[in-house]
Amino acid sequence: MNFDIYRGKRVLVTGHTGFKGSWLAIWLHQLGAKVYGYSLPPPTKPSNYALAGVKALLAGEVIGDVCDRKRLAAAVRRWKPDIVFHLAAQPLVRLSYQEPYATFEANVLGTASVLDAVRAGDAGGGRGAPALPALGASCRAGVGGKTAVVCITTDKCYENKEQAKGYRETDPFGGYDPYSASKGAAEILIASYRRSFGMNLASVRAGNVIGGGDWAKDRIIPDMVKALKKGQKPGVRNPKAVRPWQHVLEPLSGYLALGAKMLAEPCSATWCSGWNFGPERTGEDDVGHVADLVARAWGDGAAWEFTGDPKAVHEANLLRLDIAKAKKTLGWKPRWSLEDAIAHTIGWYKRATRKNARALCLADIGAYEGVRS
Repeated sequence: MNFDIYRGKRVLVTGHTGFKGSWLAIWLHQLGAKVYGYSLPPPTKPSNYALAGVKALLAGEVIGDVCDRKRLAAAVRRWKPDIVFHLAAQPLVRLSYQEPYATFEANVLGTASVLDAVRAGDAGGGRGAPALPALGASCRAGVGGKTAVVCITTDKCYENKEQAKGYRETDPFGGYDPYSASKGAAEILIASYRRSFGMNLASVRAGNVIGGGDWAKDRIIPDMVKALKKGQKPGVRNPKAVRPWQHVLEPLSGYLALGAKMLAEPCSATWCSGWNFGPERTGEDDVGHVADLVARAWGDGAAWEFTGDPKAVHEANLLRLDIAKAKKTLGWKPRWSLEDAIAHTIGWYKRATRKNARALCLADIGAYEGVRS
């Protein structure tokens, strides 16, 4: 992967205080980019953002809500990013049952807010509410084409039929739970903005992402790590559920590879579309086996127990992604096996402190970059 194009580029990461956003900010800074962040405060305590000292790497930062259109538009006008990676979101399925409106607001309206801010910034909008270009304006005419935008959604954006084959980028969107539905709706919104306004715009969908620095609730590895650090036996809700597991650096490398193409060839129909960045089929496994691998990597006789609840809210049992498009067209493919991903993840958690967390992230990035693609 050649990411030299990012050197000196102005890159805005929304959601930079989150798990994936903090890793992306660290990697972009390592690549020589001028990184700007716009996000709510870190969603967890501890957080990789704080532990790894991400703020010190940034050229500018606003702690705010992407739904605050005026504030976001002002930041975009001030920073004039060459590319935006939009990760700010409500990312949890189970929380979406508790806060459905807030989930749709963040994931759908928040995405619209980001895209409007970019359109206004590219068109030289003035103060106050974004001054938006005319309907149907062409990217190649200079409206919406100055800034590339990569919107991060999720593998759960597809209408899940519990099918054995992986979902392709052309499959219909849907969503049983509010989170999945909000991401499916965001995908429709993104496609509408791309078609209506000719924006240099793509959407990307990853699998179940793991890695050091994630402390979100109701995620298998963070929940296990929290319990194991207390000397407790972790509980596992859905051991038979199959997911596409991958280390955080896998999808981030795909986002960076796609963004590089969009910077080099603005508004190309080849790049401005939807993309899946998931694992190989060997990375698709059930939760119970992943829990076994985590316990083995942790050592000290670690084990887990079943804590399923028949009255629990619905969660999909089978989810797979087809990554043929990214492999064939973009030349991207996964580099780490599931076992590698878990080894790096658990190693990070066991060693991380405020003094070395960023160094551990950089070491993982270096190890990942060193694997021949």
